[in-house]
Amino acid sequence: MQDEQELRRLIVEVGKRIWTRGYVAANDGNISAVLNDRELLTTPTGVSKGFMTTDMIIKVDRTGKAVSSNSKYRPSSEVKMHLEVYKARPDIKAVVHAHPPYATSFAVAGIPLNKCVLPEAIIVIGAVPLAPYGLPSTMEIPDSIRDLIQNSDAVLLQNHGTLTLGSDVLNAYHKLETLEHTANIVWKAIQLGNMNVLPEYERDRLMTLRDKFNLPGRVTTCDATPMPSNTSESYQSHASSDSISEQKIRQIAEQVIAKLSKR
Repeated sequence: MQDEQELRRLIVEVGKRIWTRGYVAANDGNISAVLNDRELLTTPTGVSKGFMTTDMIIKVDRTGKAVSSNSKYRPSSEVKMHLEVYKARPDIKAVVHAHPPYATSFAVAGIPLNKCVLPEAIIVIGAVPLAPYGLPSTMEIPDSIRDLIQNSDAVLLQNHGTLTLGSDVLNAYHKLETLEHTANIVWKAIQLGNMNVLPEYERDRLMTLRDKFNLPGRVTTCDATPMPSNTSESYQSHASSDSISEQKIRQIAEQVIAKLSKR
């Protein structure tokens, strides 16, 4: 059983981190964690995640009904999404929902982050799927993530944001950091005109490492299909000092985005 005050402190700390890093704006986002078999702790609605205090954190039952004595604050209407996660994945003990700019940009563009690009991302979050758009505060979002969270601890919510799941609050937050860091790098690689994808052999070696480390959570194997490139060079060698026109860069970027969109 978790110590309630320590868990409240961790939720407040993670709230400050996601606000400071620009993963949320104004009163966006929500965080929750399992307190015991019957109760959860969750962030309040209408409060900036950067300015929370431990007394603002709300205790709710497994239906989302507030059971804490502080009547000044109410749980977010998006707690339904969190409840769906805990129902579908008993191994999950914390959930973070945010709107990090780069990852959310891919969600708005309708592009999953499912390519084998960075070793750390392959091991920690794997292929990140895209959940269909759902109206916030309704059961449409829980319905849209239900199948995806069976095999993934990180999900893009179309035209909305991200959802990361963890064995504890910090674990869920760190997956959010990994997701946004990966999206940032993939976006910049697209701007440079090429994105090298690790081949199946390297992907499989990394997945073997994941098994060896016995990491918690679930990941979907990433896609090792090579991306379109401006040359026929392999992933192993890329050495060219020739200049490239802006028109060619745009053309390559369009090819990369088109390829990413095929899922």
